[in-house]
Amino acid sequence: MAFEMHSSLCFLFLLQLLPFFTVADTYQNITLGSFLTAIDDNSSWPSPSGEFAFGFRKLSLDGFMLAIWFNKIPEKTIVWSVRDYLVQQGSKVEITPDGRFLVYDIATGEQHLIANGSTATGVAYAAMLDTGNLVLANRNSKILWESFQQPTDTILPTQTLNTGGMLQAQLTPTNYSRGRFQLILNSDKLVFYTTHFPSDYPNFPYRVIETGGGAAFQLIFNQSGYIYLTDKNGSMLHNISTNKVPMEDFFQRATLEFDGVLKHYVYRKSTNSNVERGWYFLAYEPPNICTAISTTAGASAGGGVCGFNSLCKHDEKGLNTCYCPSNYTYIDPNDERKGCRPAFIPQSCDQASPEADLFEFEVMSNTDWPLGDYDQIRPAEDEQWCKQNCLEDCFCAVAIFYVKSKTCWKKGLPLMNGKFDKSAGWRLHVKKRKDSANSTISPGVSVPKKKDKSSLILVGSVLIIVVTHLSVFIITFLVISRIYYRKALLTKLCPVLQGINLKCFTYMELKEATNGFMEEIGSGAFSTVFKGVLASDDGRCIAVKRLNTIAREDDLEFKGEVSSIGRTNHRNLVQLLGFCDEGQHRLLVYEFMSNGSLASFLFGESRPNWYLRRHIALGTARGLFYLHEECSSQIIHCDIKPQNILIDDSFTARIADFGVAKLLRTDQTRTSTRIRGTKGYVAPEWFKNLPITAKVDVYSYGILLLELICCRKKFDEEAEDEDQMILADWAYDCYRQKKLHLLLETDDEKATDDIKTMEKYVMIAFLCIQDDPSLRPTMKNVIHLLEGTVEVSLPPDPSSGFMQFK
Repeated sequence: MAFEMHSSLCFLFLLQLLPFFTVADTYQNITLGSFLTAIDDNSSWPSPSGEFAFGFRKLSLDGFMLAIWFNKIPEKTIVWSVRDYLVQQGSKVEITPDGRFLVYDIATGEQHLIANGSTATGVAYAAMLDTGNLVLANRNSKILWESFQQPTDTILPTQTLNTGGMLQAQLTPTNYSRGRFQLILNSDKLVFYTTHFPSDYPNFPYRVIETGGGAAFQLIFNQSGYIYLTDKNGSMLHNISTNKVPMEDFFQRATLEFDGVLKHYVYRKSTNSNVERGWYFLAYEPPNICTAISTTAGASAGGGVCGFNSLCKHDEKGLNTCYCPSNYTYIDPNDERKGCRPAFIPQSCDQASPEADLFEFEVMSNTDWPLGDYDQIRPAEDEQWCKQNCLEDCFCAVAIFYVKSKTCWKKGLPLMNGKFDKSAGWRLHVKKRKDSANSTISPGVSVPKKKDKSSLILVGSVLIIVVTHLSVFIITFLVISRIYYRKALLTKLCPVLQGINLKCFTYMELKEATNGFMEEIGSGAFSTVFKGVLASDDGRCIAVKRLNTIAREDDLEFKGEVSSIGRTNHRNLVQLLGFCDEGQHRLLVYEFMSNGSLASFLFGESRPNWYLRRHIALGTARGLFYLHEECSSQIIHCDIKPQNILIDDSFTARIADFGVAKLLRTDQTRTSTRIRGTKGYVAPEWFKNLPITAKVDVYSYGILLLELICCRKKFDEEAEDEDQMILADWAYDCYRQKKLHLLLETDDEKATDDIKTMEKYVMIAFLCIQDDPSLRPTMKNVIHLLEGTVEVSLPPDPSSGFMQFK
């Protein structure tokens, strides 16, 4: 997408001399006493052209948020909201008869004042304008309150930010709460701040736009697409964006993003299906936020762009990504900017057990955590000496050796404001535990040492000394022998895996917890699952999966697979708590899901409502995306089906059995077809001997999504109409014939009312079950399609193979 760049300084100068004006808005009065009820996303007041709307937006199961959004694009991008205030279904917003702008929360019975208007101050009506501005006005149409003067993270064309005005970024791409960055227009400059999150108090500036001595008065976003600073006389002081963008052809916004970057976005209005649509940014400030924050004087405090112990990477397209260093993992996969934590047990500071020999270094180039040094040693002999000094220092996490000055720098946790930097002329040595059994010795545990307690004794007591020492020697020998014997036995029965936080259970522990494997709650071809209770963990319920001996693998592969599963951590995965690797016994211990599987939930008598099914579909997609792209090593599930999606207490989808299909190696045990998975959910490439990729899970997810939409199984041999037996075929016929309502004949009213969203989900399912795996979307794209951030293209017959996914 190319846009005309204005380079004529004369034209720009003349433009600033023109008085700033707004678009002549037409509007429809919202009379006093009008209200909206939080029911669905259609509960809104649109602007006359329909380009903007104000109302309730549903945020998954968290509740409804009052917001203004672009109403004519599939993404429904939010530009203003009442932050940190969610209400439940049935709540309402009202322009009261006495002129106040109130929200009534049905859950708490409380009232929340949006605008302090009243008939006494002259409020006569409200209006949603075509500029995206929500206003309260008097009978003479004078604006008494407007959303343009209370911005959140976005300004729109014709909007100004006055002196003292502020934009505050949202927390994450999907969490609209107050985030970690602010933009404030001071009297003489425009300043970008980090905050002392979770408070709103500014921490330090990371980008300051000076005005060359002029007094900044307004940040203006005019209708031609220019964004610039002016003084009180209207003279331009500084340009933020000089891209001329015609309003009749493009939607526009300038947003302080969750990563702290102010971006000027455009979106083509054309409805031509041949024109690619979506938000694109033309300009952004600062040019490189990774460098801007890490080189700021105040960067010695706070988590910076990506949080503690992480690294920020800025690419040539202007995008910023957060990474964890090797052997570190995200604290919260749903919020990468919370930072990273070591994926290993930290080094002990016990002088009796320094553990220096249990650690080594990962070498990293073109990276830096500036201003985080707590010690320097100068002169230092060489790089190896510097590394050894760090190994012997339990506080040291990173060592750097400067050859020219022969200086050894040491950094400790947490590491701050990390960045990828090609100009870094040094190598970072990041400490980690070695991959060996000895590396999991717990900090503070020391090997008993024999102490010399001999003292001078009278010559006449030699005999007593001999007897005493002999007794001490024998007792000490027996005690130490017993300690090492028990430790060796425990290591043999319960080998520890490096770098994972899993408990190693003995077989007798799990047998006792399950009451002799009494209560069976599930079974498959290669395993049986039992409910258990851990008396040692306050009666915590667990699910114990006992792998059949016929599917037993050798020790190394079992440990490798358990290690990969144990390193996963995501809210949409069932958490592996521990394992047993004892003789012929191979058992996996998971957290217990009280609401059972999606199969019993979906196909039982009490079916989940439409909103809950959408929530489950999105949660499952996020879990698969994590397995495919966010794990340290990719995990392909190979058996996505309702029986392997469990539902927790809060009705969140949790994927189970991930990695187990690979762990069991079913292609080398009971099956001769080399196919993994369950009939009906298996991707076509299994039958064609094609390379198996993560796209097999996408195919299975597509079938699962159809089951979620229709609340019926993939195959119904009892269907009265033979054409309805295979769900995918029937669903496509209904879609092609524009009879999607037939899929919901027995469903609740909400799904029928939300037929447009239901149609979109059906289309996404067809994209996922294309015969050619290269035509299926990735799970990341599936999430974007479900969330509405990417428009869904028209799908052909899933088996036609002619569609290209973009």
